[in-house]
Amino acid sequence: MASNMNEVVTKARNAFNTGRTKAVEFREKQLRNFLRLYEENTPQILEALKADLHKHKQESVAMEIAFNANEIRTTLRELRKWAAPEKPSKSFSNISDDVLIYNDPYGVVLVLGAWNYPIQVTLGPVAAAIAAGNCVIIKPSELATETANVIADLIPKYLDSECYQVVLGGPKETQQLLEQKFDYIFFTGSLRVGKIVHAAANRDLTPTTLELGGKSPCILDPSADIDIATRRILWGKWINAGQTCVAPDYILCNREVGRKFISCAESILHEWYGDDPQKSLDFGRIINDTHFQRVSKLIKGAKVAVGGKTDPQERFIELTILDDVKETDLTMQEEIFGPILPILYVDDVNEAIKYINRNDKPLALYLFSKDKKVVDLVLNNTSSGGVTVNDTVMHAGVDNAPFGGVGSSGMGNYHGKYGFDTFVHKKATLVKNFNSIAEKLSSVRYPPYSESKLKLLVTLLQVRFPFSLKIIPYSLVFGFGVLSAFGLRFAERYYRKNKM
Repeated sequence: MASNMNEVVTKARNAFNTGRTKAVEFREKQLRNFLRLYEENTPQILEALKADLHKHKQESVAMEIAFNANEIRTTLRELRKWAAPEKPSKSFSNISDDVLIYNDPYGVVLVLGAWNYPIQVTLGPVAAAIAAGNCVIIKPSELATETANVIADLIPKYLDSECYQVVLGGPKETQQLLEQKFDYIFFTGSLRVGKIVHAAANRDLTPTTLELGGKSPCILDPSADIDIATRRILWGKWINAGQTCVAPDYILCNREVGRKFISCAESILHEWYGDDPQKSLDFGRIINDTHFQRVSKLIKGAKVAVGGKTDPQERFIELTILDDVKETDLTMQEEIFGPILPILYVDDVNEAIKYINRNDKPLALYLFSKDKKVVDLVLNNTSSGGVTVNDTVMHAGVDNAPFGGVGSSGMGNYHGKYGFDTFVHKKATLVKNFNSIAEKLSSVRYPPYSESKLKLLVTLLQVRFPFSLKIIPYSLVFGFGVLSAFGLRFAERYYRKNKM
């Protein structure tokens, strides 16, 4: 574990400057070692997650360990293809040239992790940065203490200790890290801290990904299957005790649908957690006392339809549904990030859309409806980081789709190929040759200028495959020139060979 921040970054930069992280073979070796880290230390990781968040094994394996491990497997399968220079289509003016896009690693990357999914959102981006050829400084959240210690213990045992380093500590250490110059910063956390990170990055114009959060709405349309919808909404809200950045934050529906949802929810919650949810091993706890006090205050004075029990000794908050919440209520002023689900009544989907659009853009949006017109209406008239229709959270697990926010819910994205692309600079490269025919064709750019040169130049710049009819005359001239050049070269070689 590193302590002096300047030494940490210098060590990583010196390692990057050796060039070894750019070799695909080196990246593959590190990723295979990373995969072994998960496979060989699952019990230790599970124990840490349980200590920090009271997470059940099923949640920890599915949403933390297996999630990251599967992404590494996908990356290893695709890495050589991703890392190879891309070859975009060419305009006619560059038909004889090589047009390439190189995937250059940025250099030294800082990954600032979050506490709610301390393995997934900390080490997931690290694997993507490794795949892209960077060195990485890893700062786990100090709030998930046991998991942070496990990360600090395991990373040096499996990954190159110069290229990939872990820094432990709190806000002071994070601030010290942000005073250093990085080539890329990846942050997961709150909007408040995200603004601090972004301001620090601006000092050196450091490119940054911010994975934030916000109040993700859930529209429950009358056409939805209420029983299935209720199960999926409750699961998405109360995994990890509601401490999920893409958890449905509140429900928008009419009163009739709201009554059905509450009735259904009471039955389902009893089925899942029994008479006393506090005794259930399947339900998590709030991360610390500060967050417990913040979340539990949201219940006071509200109309509790389901749940409402709290226990500060265990940092337990029962799965709580608040009925008939108003826009001005405390629960609607900030992201809840806990096991509380308000219901805000609207007359129809148009009113729901208006409410969503006059607030900050959410990280996720959920819609339950069997009506395709309603689905299209919502998708075409709202903006959010991502959407799941007729379920919750699941879009975040699609490994070949980008995950990220928009507006105040974040910037940039990752997962799969999108994670790799986040940590590389797309370097456009044009390789021209000294072919005399190509030079003759491109000489229209040289002085003295004329109307005929301008006309040909504009045509050459505009045309892409497939050819338009306007380029046929120029294509014939160019093709004839190329054939003539090859013919002359062949004749010259033939003459020399026979002369000898």
